[in-house]
Amino acid sequence: MPEPHHPPRLAVALDAPGVPPRHDAAHYTALARLAEHGTLDFVTLGDRFGGPGPDALAVLARIAPDTERIGLVPTVTTTHTEPFHVSTAVATLDWVSRGRAGWTVEVSTTEAEAALVGLRKAAPPAEVWPEAGEVADVAGRLWDSWEDDAEIRDRATGRFVDRAKLHHVDFTGRTFSVRGPSIVPRPPQGRPVTVVDVTGETGGPDRGPSARREVAAARADVALVRAEDPQTAGAARADLLARARAHGRAPGGPLVLASLPVELESSGDAAGLADLLGDWFAQGVADGFHLRLADPVRDLPRLVEGTVPLLRERGLLRRSYEGTTLREHLGLPRPASIYALAREAAR
Repeated sequence: MPEPHHPPRLAVALDAPGVPPRHDAAHYTALARLAEHGTLDFVTLGDRFGGPGPDALAVLARIAPDTERIGLVPTVTTTHTEPFHVSTAVATLDWVSRGRAGWTVEVSTTEAEAALVGLRKAAPPAEVWPEAGEVADVAGRLWDSWEDDAEIRDRATGRFVDRAKLHHVDFTGRTFSVRGPSIVPRPPQGRPVTVVDVTGETGGPDRGPSARREVAAARADVALVRAEDPQTAGAARADLLARARAHGRAPGGPLVLASLPVELESSGDAAGLADLLGDWFAQGVADGFHLRLADPVRDLPRLVEGTVPLLRERGLLRRSYEGTTLREHLGLPRPASIYALAREAAR
């Protein structure tokens, strides 16, 4: 069951299928600031190789200085990319947003996308998702490779960093190896929030849902489940938590958000959405919700002006942010560096 003391987490997508992506940062800034006004936990922005529109991670890095509290979660493809560069880019987003970054792990399985990069052939989900899990693993190790107090910045001695607090990760995966350490100091959150959409774009066996779920169970802080009814969401949540326990994870993780399509064409729709979210959360089928708006420009104002006040009245949404980082919004602890823990244990 979701924790009784924590209201449902609430996130929204800034993009929508069938709605052409915008190339101007002002568009996404306005939407993100509106979501922030509604005190939502985070916004997501999708991406894929060869797709129209700008790079999602770059867009959210651009708008980070123009927002203050809202979490920023771009999709990042781990296929055909270098894990070292992925970890560095996500860490940079966490720095420029002052601790509000996450990333949605995604893979590439088409020949057309592989041809754009030209480094390797396309592979099926059963191959690229285990690789994605390794990328998420090594990204965490790279973020940990600088201990929190590794920076000295002592002008008198000319020392910038304590080398004893930098660590090589020495990781070898199926298709890559990384030595490390990172070239970026440890992010403000320690580890930016890792998100996995366990159903993919369309769901079904062709998208490799089992492989996605294994990665989410082992590595994700947040899992998104696309569901049309509470029973489906609840079953997926139970399955994910059972898989997480099998991986030796602590009880309660990952957080599972039901990812719902939303279309708000009238004021009545906004109230109906508040009823639906409250009902699903009361049933304990999800830890919160990720809303995929049919038209963000039309629907997000109606969500913030219509649904949000009702959720606040019912104690299902904060009235103001208490923390400053995405982990704090979600009720997730800031993890210690695994290398710092090992060094302390060896003393």
